Amino acid sequence: MVFGNIGQDKNIEILKIPRERVGVLIGKKGNVKKTIEKELGVKLEIDADGTVTIYGTDKQKDPLAVWKAKDIVRAIGRGFNPEIALKLVSDEYVLEVIDIEDYASSENSIRRLKGRVIGKEGKSRRYIESLTGANVSVYGNTVAIVGEHEPVQIAKEAVEMLLRGASHAKTYKFLERERQKIKRARFELWKKKSDVDELYEKMNPNYDDDVEFEEDEE
Repeated sequence: MVFGNIGQDKNIEILKIPRERVGVLIGKKGNVKKTIEKELGVKLEIDADGTVTIYGTDKQKDPLAVWKAKDIVRAIGRGFNPEIALKLVSDEYVLEVIDIEDYASSENSIRRLKGRVIGKEGKSRRYIESLTGANVSVYGNTVAIVGEHEPVQIAKEAVEMLLRGASHAKTYKFLERERQKIKRARFELWKKKSDVDELYEKMNPNYDDDVEFEEDEE
């Protein structure tokens, strides 16, 4: 079972997380809860059974604040530490949650599939993280991923390959190929920017970024 929304309104989100993660969400002296509320301008109501209600307030500046707070709560509920979960405040970061039960036929197969994603002594999970830059958490019957959009989608595909039965070697080769694609794309982006900067300098030979303009004397 994936814990998630159990009700919602226009500016309210209600979801449930495992009871054992409630303390992590609240934090020492309530510091995690307070940080989420301060960063997003929302109000959290956390019950001992794991039910979390998120309210929008007039302090929120981001129209997606309640939605972002929901993802932060979900991420903590899926095993991430608050530091990683709070990255979801940024528009650049996303959360994906994969339900292992969708790929399993029994409790035994769930345990086996979790083992495939984690790998011996955590090797497989760490390899996915190192090649994508995304964070991966295997908790309960789910695999959750936090990171920038493209790396998260690559990590998600790698996890799903393992859950569908692909070998670790094949999955790692996929990750290596995607990593190289990202590197090439970033290099091309950098090269285009450099070409534009060079063209601008040729068109404006007297332009100097460091020139300081004196104020007119009155």
